[in-house]
Amino acid sequence: MLSRTSVRTALAALAVTGLLVAAPSATAATRDSATTPASTAQPPSAGVTVKMPSAVADRLGTDRRALVDAVSADVLSRSHDAKGLAPKAAVDKLADEGRKVVVDVRTVSRDWARGVAYVEASRTQHGEPEGWLYIAHREAGRWVSGLEGDREFADHVAKSPLVGKTERQTMTAYAQRKATPQTQTSSVGVLANTNGLLLPWMPDYYMTLTGGAHSSSGGTGYWSSLDFAGGNASGRVRSSREGTATSMCGAGGGWTRVIHPGGFSTDYYHMWNATYYNGTSIARSALLGNIGTDTCAGGSATGAHVHWSLRTYDANYNGQYTWLNGRTIGGWAWWNGSSQYTGCATRLGVTACPGTAIYNRTS
Repeated sequence: MLSRTSVRTALAALAVTGLLVAAPSATAATRDSATTPASTAQPPSAGVTVKMPSAVADRLGTDRRALVDAVSADVLSRSHDAKGLAPKAAVDKLADEGRKVVVDVRTVSRDWARGVAYVEASRTQHGEPEGWLYIAHREAGRWVSGLEGDREFADHVAKSPLVGKTERQTMTAYAQRKATPQTQTSSVGVLANTNGLLLPWMPDYYMTLTGGAHSSSGGTGYWSSLDFAGGNASGRVRSSREGTATSMCGAGGGWTRVIHPGGFSTDYYHMWNATYYNGTSIARSALLGNIGTDTCAGGSATGAHVHWSLRTYDANYNGQYTWLNGRTIGGWAWWNGSSQYTGCATRLGVTACPGTAIYNRTS
């Protein structure tokens, strides 16, 4: 597997193109064509897709290419599906599968930039994409990118003017979590402590459990996710606890991540009519959207539902999805089944398996 340094170097040599800037200004477009020889340009389908407001593109100028290179290198070094591959080979492989690597540059201020990056999930199976918040800092003429969960990210959170005081407190606690998933699985008592997280709708209303514990991708990995639909909550998806929310696919996309105090975050996918958040402080049970079939970053959905996932960090600051088994969410203790999607929940002597309507409880 390539080291992060070698991936950065290789990607810089690749000179990633395919800079799909939202509503680009004529000035920005001219600068790109003037600084990128036609012989070295990669077609957008083979390169990294970039989302960037025109104002941000104009402010960055030609330096935006170096920023995208730095973030893309980190994304490919962290992506499960890019492991062991050179950057161009990884991007080409994903493109052949109909999947994109996306870098969304949302805000810049002097030598700082911030946004979201993700690798689309396969559209042939039910699952969730790989995605990260990132903060980048230009140091001595080069961009140093920090993806959510790594040490650079934690360092940048502490210093960047693009992170507000409340968000900094929440994100720092999240990034500095010191418990490993292996340690967590050793004790149900530890597993049960999720700091009062609720299920993704209003307390004392119900939805139907349509999928028990399964991996976020629907394939390998920790069984971190649950699927819910129907019920009397009017299909409204709400935050499991207070925190800072980010719309991972941008405005109109159905994927939101909420970072909570105490070392956990939650993902919500397949929503429609989703509220747009960009590192925004929200309260417990804040409205995120409605259950739906959105696949803004890949995956599949055959019926309206919310794909809810639990995340944490390990001692090496690697952000990742984590086991649900034995944890208490919404007043229910969740348990793995004999296979993915078959797991059940227990509460006060009652067992609820897929197909069962369950109430969201605060205790």
